[in-house]
Amino acid sequence: MRRRAGARARMWRRLTASALRCYARKILAAAVAVPFFAIGMLTHPLGERLGWRWLMWPGQRVYRALAGQANRARQARNAAIRADYAAQIQAATAPAAAPVAAKVRRAPRTHTTHRASSGGSNMTTPAGPGFLFNEAASDMENAAASYNPDGMMHVHDTIQGFPDALESVANTFAILARKADDEMPLEPEVGAALDQIYKALQQAIDEAEEAFKVFRTVHEQDIKRHESPRNGDETGWDTTNN
Repeated sequence: MRRRAGARARMWRRLTASALRCYARKILAAAVAVPFFAIGMLTHPLGERLGWRWLMWPGQRVYRALAGQANRARQARNAAIRADYAAQIQAATAPAAAPVAAKVRRAPRTHTTHRASSGGSNMTTPAGPGFLFNEAASDMENAAASYNPDGMMHVHDTIQGFPDALESVANTFAILARKADDEMPLEPEVGAALDQIYKALQQAIDEAEEAFKVFRTVHEQDIKRHESPRNGDETGWDTTNN
Protein backbone atom coordinates (compact mmCIF):
# COMPACT_ATOMS: atom_id res chain seq x y z
CA MET A 1 0.00 0.00 0.00
CA ARG A 2 2.82 2.39 0.88
CA ARG A 3 4.57 1.63 -2.40
CA ARG A 4 1.37 2.38 -4.30
CA ALA A 5 0.84 5.58 -2.35
CA GLY A 6 4.42 6.65 -2.97
CA ALA A 7 4.11 5.91 -6.70
CA ARG A 8 0.88 7.90 -6.89
CA ALA A 9 2.45 10.85 -5.04
CA ARG A 10 5.44 10.82 -7.39
CA MET A 11 3.15 10.70 -10.42
CA TRP A 12 1.16 13.67 -9.10
CA ARG A 13 4.34 15.70 -8.52
CA ARG A 14 5.68 14.84 -11.97
CA LEU A 15 2.39 15.76 -13.66
CA THR A 16 2.32 19.06 -11.77
CA ALA A 17 5.90 19.77 -12.86
CA SER A 18 4.92 18.87 -16.43
CA ALA A 19 2.04 21.37 -16.35
CA LEU A 20 4.28 24.13 -14.93
CA ARG A 21 6.85 23.41 -17.61
CA CYS A 22 4.16 23.71 -20.29
CA TYR A 23 2.96 27.05 -18.90
CA ALA A 24 6.55 28.33 -18.74
CA ARG A 25 7.02 27.43 -22.40
CA LYS A 26 3.79 29.27 -23.27
CA ILE A 27 5.02 32.37 -21.43
CA LEU A 28 8.28 32.15 -23.37
CA ALA A 29 6.27 31.68 -26.58
CA ALA A 30 4.34 34.87 -25.84
CA ALA A 31 7.62 36.75 -25.29
CA VAL A 32 9.02 35.41 -28.57
CA ALA A 33 5.82 36.38 -30.42
CA VAL A 34 5.85 40.01 -29.21
CA PRO A 35 8.23 41.24 -31.97
CA PHE A 36 6.12 39.46 -34.56
CA PHE A 37 3.02 41.24 -33.26
CA ALA A 38 4.87 44.51 -33.80
CA ILE A 39 5.91 43.47 -37.30
CA GLY A 40 2.34 42.48 -38.01
CA MET A 41 1.20 46.06 -37.44
CA LEU A 42 3.18 46.93 -40.57
CA THR A 43 2.68 43.83 -42.69
CA HIS A 44 -0.96 43.10 -41.89
CA PRO A 45 -2.48 46.02 -43.90
CA LEU A 46 -0.24 45.15 -46.84
CA GLY A 47 -1.24 41.49 -46.61
CA GLU A 48 -4.95 42.42 -46.59
CA ARG A 49 -4.51 44.64 -49.62
CA LEU A 50 -2.54 42.06 -51.61
CA GLY A 51 -4.43 39.05 -50.30
CA TRP A 52 -1.23 37.45 -48.94
CA ARG A 53 -2.19 35.64 -45.76
CA TRP A 54 1.44 34.94 -44.85
CA LEU A 55 1.82 38.67 -44.13
CA MET A 56 -1.24 38.71 -41.86
CA TRP A 57 -1.27 37.90 -38.10
CA PRO A 58 2.37 36.79 -37.86
CA GLY A 59 2.36 37.19 -34.08
CA GLN A 60 -0.71 35.00 -33.61
CA ARG A 61 0.69 32.30 -35.91
CA VAL A 62 4.05 32.23 -34.14
CA TYR A 63 2.41 32.00 -30.72
CA ARG A 64 -0.04 29.27 -31.77
CA ALA A 65 2.80 27.22 -33.28
CA LEU A 66 5.01 27.47 -30.19
CA ALA A 67 2.12 26.94 -27.78
CA GLY A 68 0.99 23.92 -29.79
CA GLN A 69 4.47 22.41 -29.48
CA ALA A 70 4.34 22.99 -25.72
CA ASN A 71 0.94 21.27 -25.48
CA ARG A 72 2.08 18.27 -27.54
CA ALA A 73 5.24 17.93 -25.47
CA ARG A 74 3.16 18.02 -22.28
CA GLN A 75 0.79 15.33 -23.58
CA ALA A 76 3.75 13.11 -24.45
CA ARG A 77 5.32 13.65 -21.02
CA ASN A 78 2.02 12.97 -19.24
CA ALA A 79 1.51 9.75 -21.21
CA ALA A 80 5.02 8.59 -20.25
CA ILE A 81 4.44 9.50 -16.60
CA ARG A 82 1.15 7.58 -16.46
CA ALA A 83 2.73 4.58 -18.20
CA ASP A 84 5.56 4.60 -15.66
CA TYR A 85 3.04 4.79 -12.81
CA ALA A 86 1.06 1.86 -14.23
CA ALA A 87 4.26 -0.19 -14.50
CA GLN A 88 5.17 0.57 -10.88
CA ILE A 89 1.72 -0.46 -9.67
CA GLN A 90 1.86 -3.66 -11.68
CA ALA A 91 5.30 -4.50 -10.28
CA ALA A 92 4.29 -3.85 -6.69
CA THR A 93 4.37 -7.09 -4.70
CA ALA A 94 3.40 -5.80 -1.27
CA PRO A 95 1.20 -8.26 0.68
CA ALA A 96 -2.45 -7.43 0.99
CA ALA A 97 -3.22 -5.17 3.91
CA ALA A 98 -5.13 -6.57 6.82
CA PRO A 99 -8.77 -5.49 7.03
CA VAL A 100 -9.22 -2.18 8.77
CA ALA A 101 -11.65 -3.81 11.22
CA ALA A 102 -8.82 -5.97 12.53
CA LYS A 103 -6.80 -2.90 13.55
CA VAL A 104 -9.20 -0.12 14.45
CA ARG A 105 -12.77 0.13 15.67
CA ARG A 106 -15.23 1.14 12.96
CA ALA A 107 -16.81 4.58 13.37
CA PRO A 108 -20.47 4.76 14.41
CA ARG A 109 -23.12 5.40 11.79
CA THR A 110 -23.52 8.95 13.11
CA HIS A 111 -19.91 9.87 12.28
CA THR A 112 -21.06 12.04 9.36
CA THR A 113 -22.48 14.58 11.81
CA HIS A 114 -20.04 17.00 13.38
CA ARG A 115 -21.19 18.98 16.39
CA ALA A 116 -19.75 22.35 17.36
CA SER A 117 -20.70 24.43 20.37
CA SER A 118 -21.54 28.10 19.94
CA GLY A 119 -23.05 30.29 22.65
CA GLY A 120 -24.25 27.32 24.67
CA SER A 121 -26.12 25.73 21.75
CA ASN A 122 -25.05 22.90 19.49
CA MET A 123 -24.80 23.40 15.75
CA THR A 124 -24.75 20.41 13.45
CA THR A 125 -22.91 20.50 10.12
CA PRO A 126 -22.68 17.54 7.72
CA ALA A 127 -19.34 15.82 7.00
CA GLY A 128 -17.42 17.53 9.81
CA PRO A 129 -15.07 20.52 9.65
CA GLY A 130 -13.81 21.92 6.38
CA PHE A 131 -15.61 22.94 3.23
CA LEU A 132 -17.80 20.57 1.24
CA PHE A 133 -16.70 19.89 -2.31
CA ASN A 134 -20.23 19.47 -3.61
CA GLU A 135 -21.18 22.92 -2.31
CA ALA A 136 -18.22 24.50 -4.09
CA ALA A 137 -19.23 22.73 -7.31
CA SER A 138 -22.86 23.83 -6.82
CA ASP A 139 -21.73 27.45 -6.54
CA MET A 140 -19.90 27.13 -9.85
CA GLU A 141 -22.98 25.56 -11.46
CA ASN A 142 -25.15 28.45 -10.25
CA ALA A 143 -22.61 30.93 -11.60
CA ALA A 144 -22.79 29.22 -15.00
CA ALA A 145 -26.60 29.35 -14.94
CA SER A 146 -26.55 33.12 -14.38
CA TYR A 147 -23.65 33.73 -16.77
CA ASN A 148 -24.42 36.72 -19.00
CA PRO A 149 -21.24 37.91 -20.76
CA ASP A 150 -20.85 41.46 -22.06
CA GLY A 151 -19.48 40.20 -25.37
CA MET A 152 -18.08 37.17 -27.15
CA MET A 153 -14.48 38.06 -26.32
CA HIS A 154 -15.49 37.55 -22.69
CA VAL A 155 -16.67 34.08 -23.70
CA HIS A 156 -13.32 33.65 -25.47
CA ASP A 157 -11.46 34.40 -22.22
CA THR A 158 -13.80 32.14 -20.24
CA ILE A 159 -13.22 29.14 -22.52
CA GLN A 160 -9.50 29.87 -22.49
CA GLY A 161 -9.53 29.38 -18.72
CA PHE A 162 -11.32 26.01 -18.81
CA PRO A 163 -8.12 23.88 -18.92
CA ASP A 164 -6.71 25.59 -15.83
CA ALA A 165 -10.04 25.21 -14.02
CA LEU A 166 -10.27 21.50 -14.84
CA GLU A 167 -6.66 21.01 -13.79
CA SER A 168 -7.48 22.45 -10.37
CA VAL A 169 -10.42 20.05 -10.09
CA ALA A 170 -8.20 17.14 -11.17
CA ASN A 171 -5.55 18.10 -8.62
CA THR A 172 -8.28 18.05 -5.96
CA PHE A 173 -8.86 14.34 -6.61
CA ALA A 174 -5.12 13.66 -6.78
CA ILE A 175 -4.68 15.25 -3.34
CA LEU A 176 -7.63 13.30 -1.93
CA ALA A 177 -6.25 10.05 -3.37
CA ARG A 178 -2.89 10.72 -1.73
CA LYS A 179 -4.51 11.58 1.60
CA ALA A 180 -6.67 8.45 1.39
CA ASP A 181 -3.52 6.33 1.18
CA ASP A 182 -1.22 8.26 3.52
CA GLU A 183 -3.39 9.85 6.19
CA MET A 184 -6.75 8.08 6.43
CA PRO A 185 -7.70 4.56 7.59
CA LEU A 186 -9.21 3.65 4.23
CA GLU A 187 -8.91 0.58 2.07
CA PRO A 188 -6.49 1.00 -0.89
CA GLU A 189 -9.37 0.59 -3.35
CA VAL A 190 -10.68 4.01 -2.29
CA GLY A 191 -7.47 5.76 -3.30
CA ALA A 192 -7.39 3.79 -6.55
CA ALA A 193 -10.97 4.86 -7.36
CA LEU A 194 -10.12 8.51 -6.72
CA ASP A 195 -7.05 8.13 -8.89
CA GLN A 196 -9.23 6.89 -11.76
CA ILE A 197 -11.28 10.09 -11.49
CA TYR A 198 -8.04 12.08 -11.68
CA LYS A 199 -7.03 10.26 -14.87
CA ALA A 200 -10.43 10.87 -16.45
CA LEU A 201 -10.19 14.59 -15.67
CA GLN A 202 -6.76 14.72 -17.30
CA GLN A 203 -8.45 13.66 -20.53
CA ALA A 204 -11.08 16.36 -19.98
CA ILE A 205 -8.27 18.95 -19.77
CA ASP A 206 -7.11 17.93 -23.25
CA GLU A 207 -10.68 18.23 -24.54
CA ALA A 208 -11.00 21.71 -22.99
CA GLU A 209 -7.82 22.83 -24.77
CA GLU A 210 -9.25 21.47 -28.02
CA ALA A 211 -12.51 23.36 -27.44
CA PHE A 212 -10.58 26.63 -27.21
CA LYS A 213 -8.74 25.81 -30.46
CA VAL A 214 -12.11 25.21 -32.14
CA PHE A 215 -13.40 28.56 -30.86
CA ARG A 216 -10.33 30.36 -32.25
CA THR A 217 -10.64 28.59 -35.60
CA VAL A 218 -14.33 29.00 -36.37
CA HIS A 219 -14.39 32.63 -35.15
CA GLU A 220 -11.05 33.66 -36.61
CA GLN A 221 -12.47 36.61 -38.55
CA ASP A 222 -14.49 37.87 -35.57
CA ILE A 223 -11.51 37.62 -33.23
CA LYS A 224 -9.29 39.36 -35.75
CA ARG A 225 -11.47 42.48 -35.61
CA HIS A 226 -10.74 42.67 -31.87
CA GLU A 227 -7.09 41.64 -31.82
CA SER A 228 -6.05 43.32 -35.09
CA PRO A 229 -8.62 46.04 -35.81
CA ARG A 230 -8.47 47.98 -39.07
CA ASN A 231 -7.92 51.71 -39.22
CA GLY A 232 -10.86 53.67 -37.88
CA ASP A 233 -13.76 52.39 -35.83
CA GLU A 234 -14.72 48.74 -36.48
CA THR A 235 -18.22 49.43 -35.14
CA GLY A 236 -18.97 50.98 -38.52
CA TRP A 237 -19.36 47.41 -39.79
CA ASP A 238 -21.60 46.36 -36.92
CA THR A 239 -24.89 45.08 -38.39
CA THR A 240 -26.85 46.95 -35.71
CA ASN A 241 -25.45 50.23 -37.03
CA ASN A 242 -26.27 49.54 -40.68
